[in-house]
Amino acid sequence: MTEIISREIHLVSRPQGLPSADNFTMVQTRLEPLRDQQVLVRNLFMSVDPYMRGRMIDRKSYVPPFELGKPLDGSAVGEVMESRADEFKPGDIVTSGFGWREYFIASPKELHPVRRDVQPLSVYLGVLGMPGMTAWAGLTMVDVKAGDIVYISGAAGAVGHVAGQLAKLRGCRVIGSAGSPEKVKFLLEECGFDAAFNYKSGPISDQLNRAAPDGIDVYFDNVGGETLEAALSAMRLHGRIIACGSISSYNDEKPRPGPSNLFNITTKRLMMQGLIVRDWMDRQKEFEKEVRAYFQDGKLKNKETVVDGIDQAVDAFIGLFKGQNIGKMVVRLT
Repeated sequence: MTEIISREIHLVSRPQGLPSADNFTMVQTRLEPLRDQQVLVRNLFMSVDPYMRGRMIDRKSYVPPFELGKPLDGSAVGEVMESRADEFKPGDIVTSGFGWREYFIASPKELHPVRRDVQPLSVYLGVLGMPGMTAWAGLTMVDVKAGDIVYISGAAGAVGHVAGQLAKLRGCRVIGSAGSPEKVKFLLEECGFDAAFNYKSGPISDQLNRAAPDGIDVYFDNVGGETLEAALSAMRLHGRIIACGSISSYNDEKPRPGPSNLFNITTKRLMMQGLIVRDWMDRQKEFEKEVRAYFQDGKLKNKETVVDGIDQAVDAFIGLFKGQNIGKMVVRLT
């Protein structure tokens, strides 16, 4: 193996509030020669995701916190450059959890093969990756079906715009909220939402009631906070809430008070269920078969905001919390 110098991003301090560039540093690492049952991969695209903010806090959660002075990790799609394992050969395309770096060495069990003919390859970080599977799993978890009125917050984001399109394919009426006129237009004109509104333009509850005067059956929650409170008021009897994310509070330094109308769960006999996509990995092949078919048939759009270069990865990550992405935010490394 030719000597490889890889650049990678390390966390050097734990953010207080919104992360800044000072919390990260770029490090150059010399890779060791390959050993038997190892594979060398060059990353083509890496993902930045809101959930990573929680891993920057030193506390126990469903995933371990990032270690200071160590490379960050996250979803990536790359090309096998060299292999000393029978499972892979040079030129194969794989996904992995070794993001935030240009090259890495892994064992075969740490890699997931994907098809090169599905383009762009970054789709494996979006519609055909973790965000797409999160959207699919959430709708499946609460049995979203034809005729349901579905409201999605953070609807122009990586998970939200896929969840809305999948709900439409199931025969639902879909309403979305997002943070700019451009994003609202995207939801209506490209994703086929039945209604959408800018949550910054007025009280969320009022706008949701206008979009769904008869109430909603399902709320796909990516935001939490005031938006969750509005959805609780709009829920119909026996409604279902998919608790996927709460990006509105990820950078809060102190916990916020909970919704003032939480008792709606009791009076309306609601179901609110938490969603962690890793719990669904035993159904990954089912997800890939169904959603890849939608994508290849042109029934499902994959929207991306692409930035170039690992040196821009930190800014791309911080940009998630400033609403700078439409669809999936990805970093192109080549």
